[in-house]
Amino acid sequence: MEEQFEHPVYAPVVLEFVTVAREFTLWLEGVNEQPRERFVGTALKILPLLYLKASLLPKTEIELEDFLEKHVGEEDYEFIRSSVQLKMRRFDDYLEVFTADMQRSDLPLTSTISENMADIYQDIKDFLMSYRTAVTEIMNDALSELVTHFEEYWGQRLVNVLRALHGVYYGSESLEEEPEEEALPDTDDDLEERKTDHWIIAQRQRDFQGDLPDER
Repeated sequence: MEEQFEHPVYAPVVLEFVTVAREFTLWLEGVNEQPRERFVGTALKILPLLYLKASLLPKTEIELEDFLEKHVGEEDYEFIRSSVQLKMRRFDDYLEVFTADMQRSDLPLTSTISENMADIYQDIKDFLMSYRTAVTEIMNDALSELVTHFEEYWGQRLVNVLRALHGVYYGSESLEEEPEEEALPDTDDDLEERKTDHWIIAQRQRDFQGDLPDER
């Protein structure tokens, strides 16, 4: 048993990342309850910490032949993306400067804070849900996949969106939300759908309060 807990998935740097990642996902799932200025200010603090902790993760080799189960579905992804979009409103779009597509385009390319945040959320939430199984092989493969995706994909997404959020937070425009921006969805169907989505996210938050592997 002691040898099992010597596996890299139980290393302090991994457990520290799990702690930060868990706070990140819970914070992002609660975007609707946060004023815009506080949301952006918190993002500027938690995103660099998330990047730092991810950069310290050990690399491991895949141990299982089967692909890992994906826990974040299209509805979950869209809930995060649309929630961030509604929170950011006119501040959501930004010019993209660090992408390979820029080299092949004569026109400025735009990206959105909301889509980038949802991309980051998807990889991290999938990792957390696999990690909480407490099955070492699954935890290992989830860690291996997470590190690969960080290096090739969401790490760049994170620093790009951080640049955009910095410009928003320290720019000249007020981040105070206008009354019309705080209005409820226009139709009963839209409102009911958002209530249902919020209930699903809240239920998953409660489910995730289960035991994570203890550091031994």
